[in-house]
Amino acid sequence: MTRLIVTLLLAISFPAYAAPVLRWAADPDSNAPYTFYSSNKTLTGFEYEIINAVARRIGREPVFIQNDWNGLIPGLHRGLYDCVICGLEITPEKADEVNFSIPYYFTFEQFVDRKGGPELKSLNELRGQNVGTLDQTAALRMLEETPGVIVKTYDQEISAYQDIVNGRLSGVLLDYPIAKYYAAPNPALQLTGPPFGQVSYGIATETNSRLTGEIDTALRSLIQSGELRDILSRWGLWTDRVAEALNQPAQPSAPDIQYQSFVSNITPQKSFWSYVNRYAGAWRLLRQAALLTLAISVVSMGVAMFVGLILVVLRLFAPFPLRWLATGYIEIIRGTPLLIQLLFIFYGLPHVGIRLSPFLAGVAGLGLNYAASEAENYRAGLLSVPNGQWQAALALGLSRAKALRLIIVPQAIRLVLPPLTNDFIALLKDSSLVSALTLVELTGAYNRLATQTFDYFGAGLLIALIYLLLGLPFVRIARWVEKGASAGRISGRGFNQ
Repeated sequence: MTRLIVTLLLAISFPAYAAPVLRWAADPDSNAPYTFYSSNKTLTGFEYEIINAVARRIGREPVFIQNDWNGLIPGLHRGLYDCVICGLEITPEKADEVNFSIPYYFTFEQFVDRKGGPELKSLNELRGQNVGTLDQTAALRMLEETPGVIVKTYDQEISAYQDIVNGRLSGVLLDYPIAKYYAAPNPALQLTGPPFGQVSYGIATETNSRLTGEIDTALRSLIQSGELRDILSRWGLWTDRVAEALNQPAQPSAPDIQYQSFVSNITPQKSFWSYVNRYAGAWRLLRQAALLTLAISVVSMGVAMFVGLILVVLRLFAPFPLRWLATGYIEIIRGTPLLIQLLFIFYGLPHVGIRLSPFLAGVAGLGLNYAASEAENYRAGLLSVPNGQWQAALALGLSRAKALRLIIVPQAIRLVLPPLTNDFIALLKDSSLVSALTLVELTGAYNRLATQTFDYFGAGLLIALIYLLLGLPFVRIARWVEKGASAGRISGRGFNQ
């Protein structure tokens, strides 16, 4: 009995001794060699190894949280995670927003153009040309400061380099590690020109966070022990510039096995069955993404239908102030972009003390947006019922509420169902926007697959097919409900009772 009691006490007290977590964020889509998903669908990358080594040294359990590149710093301010490590360049502008650790990597900007092009000597030679880069980068600032350059910004590195091949860009200016991994293996591209500028990466934390000091101590330990050199060497990123900045030997301490593995994995597939095997391995990711897409869409549509019903009742039957408020809500929501509404709910509302999980924020944004459309659908259906139906119902002694419920609404349902179905299909597709709220639904899965395999065509067809399969059953159900709700229907051969 004593042994049992001791065992139970140990089991109860065990969580108190569990290591605290280190919630770190990155954008793994098209993000080699920093943090990305490998061909076997597991996280990897030199920053992934660095943050895990840092977590070990400060006695924390690393927990990864995915976010879109443009949402990394806002997510940090929102408290979604403790730190960000995603090739963040240490600049005065960013240092005003966050705390930066000591640098763990030093590099430069590398220009890439089509194979066989002239050697670039200065950025001034790019005047009048279309040049691509990523948003919020040192490369973007350099290009904007060069007179006459037509700058095109991209969300993903691979898309920018592909546009060189497609003839849309004259070249791309990005950090050297990006060029080494995404451009150097491409036989149609070449790295050209001298190194431009000086770039250093740091781990970002909140400005009032004491975590920065712990991370700095861990990074110094990684540098002094040689572990950082080992990590960068395996990824082919140990350069003379890094060695000089860190006061380390110039020679790599290990073969670049991770770089060679990456290059071999991005070799184009040559057979049909190789494509089948590739995407069969992504079944679990696609299943989870499809279920999340479906859950968000169904719940959001339920919210939209309920709120839309309240709005139409207020607009048609409420006193003037409430009617005006309902009309104003509908016009404002329909007149502003859905993505802005989602970002406002997720990143803006926390400033006034309202914090929603990514799922609830997505449901709220989609549901409240589509509620305005559903209110207009309901209004059109109700107003399409002849006024004589109202008069007849009232003449029979029915109240307005009973007339609405028993006479008007049943006739309006058949007219409302088709646009309601169309709105659900549209909402299903618009759910792709919640990927901006750290959720990995079908569009997020598409980005991950395409950047892992460099096959935007095949991955796009597969994701489009899944969207189609998700939507078709609801179209059939809506048609069945529409027939059941109708006392009669008009077919292609005329009116049937």
